[in-house]
Order: sequence, then C-alpha cells, then structure tokens
Amino acid sequence: MSHIFVPKRVFFEPNALDYPKGKEMYERLQDMKVPISFTGSHNRVTGIPGKTTQEAYQEAKSTLVVGVRKKLDFAGCKPSAHYQLPLTTSCSSMCEYCYLATTLGKKPYLRVYVNIDEILDQASHYMKERAPEVTWFEGAATSDPIPTEYLTGLLYKTIEFFGAEPLGRFRFVTKHDQVDSLLTAKHQGHTRFRFSINAAEIIEKYEHKTPSLSQRVTAAAKVAIHGYPIGFIIAPIFFYPGWEVDYHELVKELDIQLPHEVRKDVTFELISHRFTTKAKRNILEIFPQTTLPLEEEERKYKYGQFGYGKYIYQSETMKDMKTYMQKEIQNYFPKAQIDYFV
Repeated sequence: MSHIFVPKRVFFEPNALDYPKGKEMYERLQDMKVPISFTGSHNRVTGIPGKTTQEAYQEAKSTLVVGVRKKLDFAGCKPSAHYQLPLTTSCSSMCEYCYLATTLGKKPYLRVYVNIDEILDQASHYMKERAPEVTWFEGAATSDPIPTEYLTGLLYKTIEFFGAEPLGRFRFVTKHDQVDSLLTAKHQGHTRFRFSINAAEIIEKYEHKTPSLSQRVTAAAKVAIHGYPIGFIIAPIFFYPGWEVDYHELVKELDIQLPHEVRKDVTFELISHRFTTKAKRNILEIFPQTTLPLEEEERKYKYGQFGYGKYIYQSETMKDMKTYMQKEIQNYFPKAQIDYFV
C-alpha cells in the first residue's frame, strides 16, 4: 500500500504565515482538520508527546513543523552534488538503520520551509559564483521530500525553477511512490529523479512505513517515461548469508519494470551499510528488538568528512560487494553509470 503522510499535529512559526506558501498550507491543514499550534522556532519544538524514547520518536514522525529557513548558506554535499538545497528535513518513514539517527536525534519531526523564493534566490547566487560551470543541488540530503509534497508543492516549484536554469541542475531521492503531481512539471531534463531501493527482504524487515520495492520501481518507470533522467541509490547494502541472491532479485526487478527506451541515462549510487556510535545508541533505544548487524568488532573504523567516524565493513568484504554489485548492474544495464560505491 502507498503510505500517505497525514500529520497528527502541525506547528507553525508565526512568520511562516507571512509567506504565500505558509498561508496556503495553513488553510489546507485547517480543511484537513489537523490540530495546529504555534512555536517560536522550528529548531526547538516542545509539545510533542511521548513518555518513552520509542513513543517520542513515533509521535515526532507524525509531527509537521512549518517554518522559515533563516540560515541561507547551503552546506556542501559530497559526493553527489555541490550544495544541499534545504527544502525539508526528516521524513515520515521509520527505517531502522536511518543515517539521520546521528544528526536528527530522537525526535526527528518533519520540517518544511515556506520561504522557497529566498532559498531559490540563494541557489541563483551560487550558480552565478560558479558560472560558466554547471552547479548541482541535492534536495534530499537530510530528508525525503515526497511525503509532504502534496501539502507543500516545494519540489514542483523547484523542478520548474531548475528547468529554466541553463547552469543549474537539481537532484533528489525518495523511497516513496506518490509522484503523479510531479509528472507534468517542466523539468527540461535538468532534474535527476532518484529512488532509494533495497532488496525486498531488507525493505520488509527494516524500512517501516515505506512502499514496497515493486511500487518504487513502478513509480521510477512512470517518472522516466515523462522524460526525467532517473537514478537509483541502492542503500544500505547488507552483507549476510545469501545476500547475493536478494540483490540479484532487486536488479532483476528493475530490469523487468523499466522500459528499454528510458535506459539511456540511468545512474546508480551504491552505499554499503555503516553506522556511527551515536546512531547505534539511538537505534537501540528506538528499536530495542532490532536485528541490524551493529557489532563494532566485526567492522573497520573509518573517519568521516563530518568530524565523526563510522563503522564500515572490512576491506575484503567491501571489495566483494563492490565487484558483485557492479557486475550485476552492468549485466542488466550496460549503459548505466555507476557514480560510486562506498
């Protein structure tokens, strides 16, 4: 089934109502009879219930905060783009291994930013600075923007903005399949629409409140037929007895559903499973019954670009995974580009 995100509660920053997008959302949510309160800052929201860590996490995942993005400097976004484009934060899914467990903490409520014109002006500024080079922006570095799109229209507006920019390109990624509202956007091929996918068994086990593999691939085929360049992030890739069979089935599912005429421009990003000490702590509090492989002693420690290290698979395992995944993809999608394996 598709998972439509309907918030249990919404908090508005008062000045969000000074923006057309904020006003529009306020009226829409009132019509939906969603309880609305006000908060001084989208960064510090009190009033999300939950006596235990698990309850607080679940309630946060049903909470939407509508705010104004004050900090307009964009963060970098290696290796996939030059800059993060901040449209939304967090998402409504409950994936046990979520890498945002390190940064968003135990109450990862959803945030959307209504000052979209100011945000896109800032993007223009960065494009001018880097001209005549093309500048890439990533719209899902700390979020999945699709679950809230039906309420915000932020992606639609951003896609059309980049459609008209000769030196700007946009990319984002989703695990969700509510893509119909974006099929008519004038993208001019300037937005790469990516889907985060995994072996069916992994989705079933760890990716709660998300569409199935088959539903995501159906959505990807739809988007590709409407001319969007598409991509797939296969992440996180797990190493366990029989993993090759499961990931072979995943690539086969893509082969079955993706029409041949849309395969000229498909990218793949491959990310092996990794975790930080902080993420592990949060995961075990929120999902005490988890069967995720979180044994430090079986991993190798690697320092990361954001100042904290992570536990990754041993070099030999990484090499095997990389070789196998590249071979599978090249076998079924000889024209596809594999951007990276990490």
